Amino acid sequence: MELRWCSTTAPVYGMGKSWMTRGLWGATASLWNSSWHTALYPLVSQSLRNISAGKDPLEGQRHCCGIAQIHSHHSLGHKDLDELQASPQPLVFTIELLEVLPPGSFQLDVWAMTDEEKLELVPQIHEEGNMLFKQGQIKEASEKYYNGIACLKNLQMKEHPGDQSWIKLDHMITPLLLNYCQCKLLQGQYYEVIEHCTSVLFKYEDNVKAFYKRAKAHAAVWNEREARADFAKVLELDPSLEPSVVKELKVMEAKIRTKDKEDKSRYKGLFSRPPATATTVEFL
Repeated sequence: MELRWCSTTAPVYGMGKSWMTRGLWGATASLWNSSWHTALYPLVSQSLRNISAGKDPLEGQRHCCGIAQIHSHHSLGHKDLDELQASPQPLVFTIELLEVLPPGSFQLDVWAMTDEEKLELVPQIHEEGNMLFKQGQIKEASEKYYNGIACLKNLQMKEHPGDQSWIKLDHMITPLLLNYCQCKLLQGQYYEVIEHCTSVLFKYEDNVKAFYKRAKAHAAVWNEREARADFAKVLELDPSLEPSVVKELKVMEAKIRTKDKEDKSRYKGLFSRPPATATTVEFL
C-alpha cells in the first residue's frame, strides 16, 4: 500500500496508524521530535527538495557520514537548512493523508526503492527511452536515459571506485550515457556531448561510439582539427564505418566553406576603405 501525503512543520501532538488504515482522506496528524532526533533532517530535506526539482537526491552532499555532514561548513544550498544544520531545533511534522493506493497500482519513486529494485528498473527505463527515441520524442527519451543514469550513479556512489561492483555499474551507465548524448546532439547541446563523451573516453579509450558522437559535436561547433582527429580514431577502431565518416567529413567541409564565404562577404571592404582626408582648421 502506498500512502500519498504532504508534510509541513506545524505543531500538533499524537499520530497513529488508524486514521491511515481507515482511509480518512484529508485527515492530518502531527509528530513532535526533539533536536536529537532531527539532527539529520537538513540532509533529508535537501534530498527531498532535489527530488521535487528532478535532481539526484544526493546532489550537493559530500561522501561522508551524517555526523561529518552536520559539522562540516559547506552549504546545503538553502539558507533555512544551513541555519538548521548549524543550530538544530525541535521540529513538528504535520502529515496530511491525500490518497491510499492498493498494491500493484503504482510504481515507487526511484529514491524510495531498494538497491535491488533500482537495478531491476534500469533495463525497463532503458527500453522506454529507446521506444521514445524511435518515435521521435527526443526530449522525453533523454529524460528517461537521464533517470536511468541517475539511478545507477546513486548505486555506484555506495561502491569503491575501481571495485568489481563499481565497474559493473559503470558498464551499465555507459550505453545509457551515450544514448543521452545522441539525444543532446539532436537538441544542439554540443558542448554537453563533448564533455560526456570525453568522460567516457577517459575510462574506455576504444569506445567507437563516444569518438563518433564527440567528432560530430566538434564539427558542429567548428572545432575542425578535433573533429578530424576523432573521425580518424573512429576509422582506426572500426574501418567498416568509413562510409559514415566520409559523409560526415563532407558535410563538415561544406559547412566550413559556406561559413568562410559568409565571413568574407561580411568583412569585405572592412580594411580597404579610402583613408580619411585630413582637414585643416584655421583658428582666428
